[in-house]
Amino acid sequence: MKKKQTLIKNAHIVNEGTIFNGDILIEGEYIKEISDSISAKSSDVHVIDAEGKYLLPGAIDDQVHFREPGLTHKANIETESKAAIAGGITSFVEMPNTNPQTTTVEKLEEKFAIAAETSSANYSFMFGGTNDNLDEILKVDPKSVAGLKLFLGSSTGNMLVDNPEVLEKIFKSTNMVISVHCEDEATIKKNFQEHLDKYGEDIPVSCHPIIRSEDACYISSSKAIELAKKTGARLHVFHLSTGKETKLFSNKIPLKDKKITAEVCVHHLWFSDEDYEKKGTLIKWNPAVKTKEDREQLWEALLDDRIDVIATDHAPHTIDEKKNVYTSAPSGGPLVQHALPAMLEMYHRGKISIEKVVEKMCHNPAILFEIEKRGYVKEGYFADLVLVDLNNPWTVKKENILYKCGWSPFEGTTFKSRITHTFVNGSLVYQNAKFSKEKAAKRLTFNR
Repeated sequence: MKKKQTLIKNAHIVNEGTIFNGDILIEGEYIKEISDSISAKSSDVHVIDAEGKYLLPGAIDDQVHFREPGLTHKANIETESKAAIAGGITSFVEMPNTNPQTTTVEKLEEKFAIAAETSSANYSFMFGGTNDNLDEILKVDPKSVAGLKLFLGSSTGNMLVDNPEVLEKIFKSTNMVISVHCEDEATIKKNFQEHLDKYGEDIPVSCHPIIRSEDACYISSSKAIELAKKTGARLHVFHLSTGKETKLFSNKIPLKDKKITAEVCVHHLWFSDEDYEKKGTLIKWNPAVKTKEDREQLWEALLDDRIDVIATDHAPHTIDEKKNVYTSAPSGGPLVQHALPAMLEMYHRGKISIEKVVEKMCHNPAILFEIEKRGYVKEGYFADLVLVDLNNPWTVKKENILYKCGWSPFEGTTFKSRITHTFVNGSLVYQNAKFSKEKAAKRLTFNR
């Protein structure tokens, strides 16, 4: 059977630190040819004129919570993966704190089965570590999952790994990338109790970064790094939120050679503690959004390559849940639809180049997790591609939000850049706010 072909003409192609004008021929699932000019060889080639548009590799989000199974009143893999492709994210890695938690191989395979049926974006999952599942961790085939996730400070779900001996054993016994949520539980508990004594249940949300403080983050992340150095483990520290933590990371060697890496999330690059007054619990995340100075230092570390990846930590809750008083409002918010437009907005503001956005959201997640044939615009790679119109403004409103929870911390924000086309494995799955019925997503594979 003849493979279907799509020819994208006249695009500004962004790849590996350069932008060049050219054409791309997609054949079947793969990028067949990239050249200055390619002619359609037959009338059944689908031609897209991308004049004036930028062609990026599909973004790879290394940290999402799609809430399935068990918490599907907030979100599910089907709804959130659709929001992701509308936002130019073509691959995601989902976290283990669902219900039940993904802490056995059996539960992991159940999630893969759900994604195979319903996901619009390419998918993988992280396996969850606990104080007592080392035997299960050792059963996991590192070629089959993105990595291992450990909570070193309580967050959503009861997955806190707080036994130092267990932690060291895990670090010593796996070759998988160990991704960690770092906040020191004892520090948070002490701070929380002080605020509870002072305010009762209705603590002002502006106290969130004081409760989940710089110290709480630094104590935990510095310990994790110390342990990784001692054991030789491959450590990835999720969602840095403080300037102080950025000093723990290095830009002395290329990412592919690093044993200790770091991520920053869109919300920590966009918001600061000044936004709590207006946004309230809608921007209550763990770790907390901190000061403007912290945000500035996160930007510095991102741009000088101490921080390797930009992700979302997409973690939806219903608006009713979020509108509770501080002590009852859960932490987390939805982001996959708006992450790439937000980072392109930062390009318009002169904060970051488009090439750097692509490096941190597309190339680097692929390098860090050794994802096979994705994250680049290259011949022979899967055609996960995104066309962006940098000058087509739109405003985030209830009616164009695709998350199942129906709200966004970006509501009312106008973005200059619009994602017009998204390809997953060569299939045009999203075009001008419309989705195709085609299921093109695949399970991510790893070069390990």
